Amino acid sequence: MPHGWKLIVLLSAIAIALLGRVALAQVPPHAPGTICFTPTFWCWANPPGPPGAPCGCLSPNGYVRGELG
Repeated sequence: MPHGWKLIVLLSAIAIALLGRVALAQVPPHAPGTICFTPTFWCWANPPGPPGAPCGCLSPNGYVRGELG
């Protein structure tokens, strides 16, 4: 693999890693167990519970399973 491609792959990996942190940074300050995290978004838990417990969020496409955090 030419040297230039290695740099592109490295920069792409760093960008992907930082994008995950940006999405998590959009979650407001909250008490543990009051937010339900799904694979693609989050919602306020109703009712809250212990972190790691199963939960769900309503979306335009229906109910999406998640985990309290």
